Amino acid sequence: MADPVLMRSGLAATRAADAVTVGTITLDSYPRGGDWSAAADALHSGAALNGYPIVTHSASTTRWVLDQVADPAIFPVQVRHGSARPEAIIDALIAAGLTATEGGPVSYCLPYGRVPLVDAVQSWKRTCEKLASLRDGGVEPHLETFGGCLMGQLCPPSVLLAIAVLEGMFFAQNGIGSVSLSYAQQTNHHQDAEAVRALHRLMARFLPGLDVHVVLYAYMGVYPRTAAGAALLLSRAAELAAETGVARLIVKTSAEAHRIPSIEENVRALELAANIARATTGSSDPDRDTGAYEEATALIEAVLELDDDLGTALIAAFRRGYLDVPFCLHPDNAGRSRSRLEADGRLTWSRLGSMPLDPACAPPGPADLSSTELLRSLTYVERSHDEAALEDHFASR
Repeated sequence: MADPVLMRSGLAATRAADAVTVGTITLDSYPRGGDWSAAADALHSGAALNGYPIVTHSASTTRWVLDQVADPAIFPVQVRHGSARPEAIIDALIAAGLTATEGGPVSYCLPYGRVPLVDAVQSWKRTCEKLASLRDGGVEPHLETFGGCLMGQLCPPSVLLAIAVLEGMFFAQNGIGSVSLSYAQQTNHHQDAEAVRALHRLMARFLPGLDVHVVLYAYMGVYPRTAAGAALLLSRAAELAAETGVARLIVKTSAEAHRIPSIEENVRALELAANIARATTGSSDPDRDTGAYEEATALIEAVLELDDDLGTALIAAFRRGYLDVPFCLHPDNAGRSRSRLEADGRLTWSRLGSMPLDPACAPPGPADLSSTELLRSLTYVERSHDEAALEDHFASR
């Protein structure tokens, strides 16, 4: 929220929710292109912004927003932004007394604009150095990779897992000692459970000895349009989080398909997710192993062989197509891989491009989708959850 009073109220309400919560200050979209003057103009003219312009607001204003609300031990606050070149944001959050943020050189570059990957890598190296310098004052900064989310949908888990781990390793190599690895809920619960468990294994293998945890995002694609469908989808995300032992869940609200949610809608989503998680007992094993761990390991190891410097290795990996995000139009993405949605909602490869994976990962069949098939794939979660919620409604009558 752009208004500091509303932003403070939102954080206070999040802290007071009947759930164990972490606060977030989500920035407006202008930082994605580094257009600080546009954010300032909008703020001064009273035009609506879709987030908090932390670079435009003074450090004293943001400190007031946080005063007696944020607490590192009870209610930590994280800044979320979407910028491939975040140094100005990092300066602003440090000046306000904040120490946690998220993103990454790949995950905040490829989905959001046309900043060259090489520029994003250099910017994120400097970002890590700025954050790591906080340790000199006795503060341990935290950085979360957005690598397990990327385009939000239609990406098979192995690439999401690989980029999350590689960005986590990049952070560590550049001085960050506390990181979290993300994964976004996709289109099949069993496949997601397998993927999150694989992420725990990859974390232990490639980031040993680091302060690290897993964060799950509720679905990042086209959301159900009905309140019941949205609640069902969030409930399944909370079940997934509880079943797989993740530390944090980023929630979505019933307003997701329509507009920016209100404070009250955010609180209801937090409390719904908390109630579902509390009621979820045990852990359900995936019904079959689809090789997410093995695929992700192959991608990670191929990248690590390119260069000892993770930034250089990531740039080379995309140049060679060893990492290739389907349906991503960024100029530095090879764009030769393709995925498809199976009848049960599982995401599989239909074309591997130059990725170093077993050809059996892409079984025979049409590699490309028609426009109609792509649209149906993009709306699969929306339609299936709205329809399931409607069926549950009539079945309960």
